Amino acid sequence: MKTHAAILREQPGQWQIEEVDLDDPGPTEVLVEMVATGLCHSDEHATSGDMPINLPIVGGHEGAGIIRAIGSQVTDYAVGDHIVTSFIPSCGKCRWCAMGLQNLCDFGANTLIGNQPSGGYRMHSNGEDLATMAALGTFAEWQVFDEASIVKIDPDIPLDVAALVACGVPTGYGSAVNSADIHNGDVVIIFGVGGIGMNAVQGAAAAGASHIVVVDPAPFKREKAPEFGATEVFAEAQAAIDFVRSITNGQGADAAICTPGVLHGDIIGTATDAIRKGGIVVVTSMSPLGEVGIPTDLFSLVMNQKRIQGALYGSWSPRYAIPTLLGLYKQGKLKLDELVTNRYTLDQINDAYQDMRDGKNIRGVILLSPVATESPAALREAVTVGA
Repeated sequence: MKTHAAILREQPGQWQIEEVDLDDPGPTEVLVEMVATGLCHSDEHATSGDMPINLPIVGGHEGAGIIRAIGSQVTDYAVGDHIVTSFIPSCGKCRWCAMGLQNLCDFGANTLIGNQPSGGYRMHSNGEDLATMAALGTFAEWQVFDEASIVKIDPDIPLDVAALVACGVPTGYGSAVNSADIHNGDVVIIFGVGGIGMNAVQGAAAAGASHIVVVDPAPFKREKAPEFGATEVFAEAQAAIDFVRSITNGQGADAAICTPGVLHGDIIGTATDAIRKGGIVVVTSMSPLGEVGIPTDLFSLVMNQKRIQGALYGSWSPRYAIPTLLGLYKQGKLKLDELVTNRYTLDQINDAYQDMRDGKNIRGVILLSPVATESPAALREAVTVGA
């Protein structure tokens, strides 16, 4: 079939909307009519050249849609099911999946290659194979996914917000509740509150932190942060650190979470200086590939038993995280609708990413349904009827 997709052909570069050819789903794959996709900073790393990828590539990995056809070996999904994508496929068989660490599944090794878990490519342009970001490529009206890359969700959840639990929400929320191991009464400092950091704020609040201190240079994000649970906001790091020390008898924060748009070693060094003895720094954001070095006091790191912890997908398994978070949303305990600052069409993708760079969005969402441009309410009604 023919469909439209956003393709990156060079680095650095911009997304190009093109009509492409999409294969039928293979035995373990499904055909999905995409409804919405989030604008994650990871895809921005591709356009900037910070992240090496297999070009040309269809971007996007944070998506939601409706299954319209299934392969001959697919047994866990049916036509009409509503799904959310998982940017790390889960084979269920490797050592990491067996240990309950699906976020470290061996299938994830092909994330930047962009081929399917079963091998090969399903999208083509003038006979040329197109890679898909994280074996997904959600910047498309229709797409083929392996069953290892999707999670079924309840059909009553609006797909335009459900898309957010594909990446940004679990990555940020899990960075607080899992990776940082925040407890009641803890003091937490969060560096950067975009689509991931704002969910780290939500996670810290849910875990019972007494102070959730946010650092972000963007005025809009500082203004919005208290709505998600931030107790104090600062434009620059030193002022935030001084405040944290003033309320902890000079000890520092129990945890610091690094979620800026682009991560550099100096941010990790600053975060390490901001925590107390035995404290933890959680490193969630991506840095340019090959960047090395953390300017921190190594003597203090050892003598004060501080810890620097990397976090992928919030240190939890997609097949557990996605239904858990959507359950919290249905109970009114997790803000998803409020995360969506602006909605766009696929043709507006480059403008949408410029809004992200300018600090105007917590999360931008592309609506891919034909009725999506009318209104979110019309979209939700159409999705429900269409199911």
